[in-house]
Amino acid sequence: MNMNNVAKPLIAEFIGTFALIFIGVLSIVAVNITQAPNGLNNLTSIGLAHGLTITVMVAALGAISGGHFNPAVTSAFMATGLLNPVLGAMYIAAQLAGAAAAALLVSGLFGQTFVGMGTPILAPNVSATTGIIVEIITTFFLVLVCFGTTLDERAPKSVSSLAIGLTVAVGVMATSPLTGAAMNPARAFGPALASGMWANHLVYWVGPIIGGVLAGLVQNFILIERKSS
Repeated sequence: MNMNNVAKPLIAEFIGTFALIFIGVLSIVAVNITQAPNGLNNLTSIGLAHGLTITVMVAALGAISGGHFNPAVTSAFMATGLLNPVLGAMYIAAQLAGAAAAALLVSGLFGQTFVGMGTPILAPNVSATTGIIVEIITTFFLVLVCFGTTLDERAPKSVSSLAIGLTVAVGVMATSPLTGAAMNPARAFGPALASGMWANHLVYWVGPIIGGVLAGLVQNFILIERKSS
């Protein structure tokens, strides 16, 4: 493995994941600081903050690393044989490092309490099993869109970053009050590390990884079409 060829993708994965956690957590911090009264508007702004960050980061860095920024996406690529497992593990390490750096920076700027507000957590009436199922489904949709818009020869590649970002946005708007809408182990890991809030943390690994791998397998082996070599 040529380390010169590996460094750029890892830096891209670090930056993209850093951006997602930094902007995502700050959008929640901003709502709490301003104490904005309209819950629907708050949910929309938080969803769009996450989704638009993914949109622009995939557009900017996707050509370098594929624009995963999510261990669930990387796991799907490894499970389908599209990414070398060693490189995939390095991707995940870069993503977790980016998430941790962003969350620790927000904690340093605004305090651990505010990072805690941006840490995914289950609602009081949502069990761990329900949380896992919700995260499986939302991450399944996300990876389904990732594979469908970037790998299928019939898909318009010009809208792939927007489609992926909008999938993140609708997932956040639909499930954030229930599970925190991680759809991404790194999105949970970074803030949990900075805030010390590890309750039900496995939900945000088990659900997204299962959902992502399932979507990757369905797309890669059943649905998508590629140009013949």
